[in-house]
Amino acid sequence: MDPGLARQPVDLEASIARQVRRYRVAAGLSVAEMAARVGISKAMLSKIENAQTSCSLTTLGRLATGLDVPVTALFRGVDAEREAVYVPAGHGARIVRRGSRVGHLYELLGALRGPHKRMEAVLVTLTESSEVFPLFQHPGTELLYMLEGTMVYGHGEAQYTMRAGDALQLDGEGPHGPQELVELPIRFLSVTAYGDHGGE
Repeated sequence: MDPGLARQPVDLEASIARQVRRYRVAAGLSVAEMAARVGISKAMLSKIENAQTSCSLTTLGRLATGLDVPVTALFRGVDAEREAVYVPAGHGARIVRRGSRVGHLYELLGALRGPHKRMEAVLVTLTESSEVFPLFQHPGTELLYMLEGTMVYGHGEAQYTMRAGDALQLDGEGPHGPQELVELPIRFLSVTAYGDHGGE
């Protein structure tokens, strides 16, 4: 038998146990009070809260009603294991992009790969001026948030003067990129959301 399949019922019972106990305690009810409210024995409720038994659908419905929460609330955490990317400060992977050169640093802060790749975050640092800037075009929607410095950023025919605290959201399909570096150094966060189809 697949070990993952063997663990699944235990995970489900443990999750229900945690939620029932959490909601009961939050409601200020003792085990005896909760059991009386739901219409089950104190021993049965204790077994449920200690993941020692499986609940019938009827019992789950009673528990949810007694706790005044939707039944789905008792299943929270069952499928909570999701992909995440943690990048400590200064440890983002340096990536080379069109136009990358000395003074133009692109630091990848994280991107979920495969079917879950819906967002990519990059910290951009510009420390040297340049006469020619590359234009970028890509699927998805991009959000720029200025952290430091001042620059003129172009999107299509429009131009935006960006200072610390300014934000710009744009359609990535339109040509965009810095047009003038007014005050160095410049740092901004670029977050691209690809939607359900990812950026592959």
